[in-house]
Amino acid sequence: MKDRRISILLATVALVVILAVGVGAGTFHLFGNSSPFLASPATAAGSLISNGSVSAQAAVNSDSPDLPTQQVLSQLYDTVSPSVVNIQVTLKAQPQAQTPNGFPFGLPELPSTPQAQQPAQAEGTGFVYDNDGHIVTNNHVVADATDILVNFSDGHWAKAELVARDPQADLAVIKVTIPDGVTVTPLVMDSQNDLNEGHYVIAIGSPFGLDETMTLGVVSALGRSFPAGDATDGQPHYSLPDVIQTDAAINPGNSGGPLLNLRGEVVGVNFAINSPVRANSGVGFAIPVSVVEKIVPALIDEGAYHYSFVGLSGQTINAALAEAKKLDDNRLGIYVAQVVPDSPADKAGVQTDDTVVGIDEQAIVRFEDLLSYLFNSTIPGQDVTLHILRNGKAMDLDLTLAERPAETASQATGGPVSIGQAVEIAKEAAVSAGFDGTVESVKAGQGRVKGNAAWIIELVGGGKTATVAVDPHTGEVLEVKVE
Repeated sequence: MKDRRISILLATVALVVILAVGVGAGTFHLFGNSSPFLASPATAAGSLISNGSVSAQAAVNSDSPDLPTQQVLSQLYDTVSPSVVNIQVTLKAQPQAQTPNGFPFGLPELPSTPQAQQPAQAEGTGFVYDNDGHIVTNNHVVADATDILVNFSDGHWAKAELVARDPQADLAVIKVTIPDGVTVTPLVMDSQNDLNEGHYVIAIGSPFGLDETMTLGVVSALGRSFPAGDATDGQPHYSLPDVIQTDAAINPGNSGGPLLNLRGEVVGVNFAINSPVRANSGVGFAIPVSVVEKIVPALIDEGAYHYSFVGLSGQTINAALAEAKKLDDNRLGIYVAQVVPDSPADKAGVQTDDTVVGIDEQAIVRFEDLLSYLFNSTIPGQDVTLHILRNGKAMDLDLTLAERPAETASQATGGPVSIGQAVEIAKEAAVSAGFDGTVESVKAGQGRVKGNAAWIIELVGGGKTATVAVDPHTGEVLEVKVE
């Protein structure tokens, strides 16, 4: 029995509603190479064997609605944990920028507080994907790595090379040379696609450097969207669809580890939590296996995944937005806030203030519906039909999907106001509200104020803290608090 090795944390189910444009409520964190909560480098390591694949099917035959027994969990842990690895990285020498409490991608340090360049050590989690030595993890775990070390549960270790990474999905593939005489095998992907809210799930990883840690929880929600992608000047570009929300404890170091069903199959890859304290709050997020199964093979075979691109940003229509924009009562769909110039949407004639209500035969109620359809059902170059409402009149617009550009403006926020612009707006608003203008630190993130998406900017200085909410579409100051 491995009771001493198993850490089972039953966290409280907590639901958080994420706006359809990828703006979350609260504070989100991606854990990996940016985490300040790193333990000393582990001395244990491990390796691979090139045969078969691993699942706990023998331990559990189905996702029972009943609380799994200690025997079931122990057997699953024994079967699966050897295929979960601890990843330690050496990062490029760079200024040590603050990781804002409310924004997962970070902002540069203010010019007034420069810091010396120096390398850093960090760690995360990964899992064995195939018999060729490929290991799946998060992009943010290895993005800035100069050296990657993989530690396995049996005491072996191996240096890894980066194969490819996808910042837009926060996934990466690394590869190790398979040593002889090791017993680790690939994990099995969930092929039944039967995951539902309330199902028990298990996370295995290295929270706070404590490798081979197991936590238990339930699926709190499905179909979330989540801001992802490269951060240029602190600004995300796209949203990730179909994200899994769970209350299984996820903490710094869990990034890149598997989220498993009771059959021991991978249902997702853990990558973020919602927490004001950078620790488990009962609201964690995992990249769904449907995304993993599309992107990882493309990274291995081609070095990149090719996303479909429409070229519009907007927001799910709610009561507050309908009232502000004078829309019809009970209108459902996406309010178009911006059309990217020369994009497929622009060429097809989509306009600001249009309402997208469908694409092909798929009804669109939330922005997540559009994101999910584009990812799961289309490829660049495919012809689709957008169904829209314009001034109360239904219209069908045909367009040809393009390949997603590397960068576009503020797709994750659903508006044209960048995070940098929001910070400057917040400074002016804070001064007007009694903040003395001395800025010692800045934290920036995404959230909701009075039902609307917002940039949330926190300014600290002169013994005071100013919190300012800025509309990402218009730049309007929605709320100011000075304490």
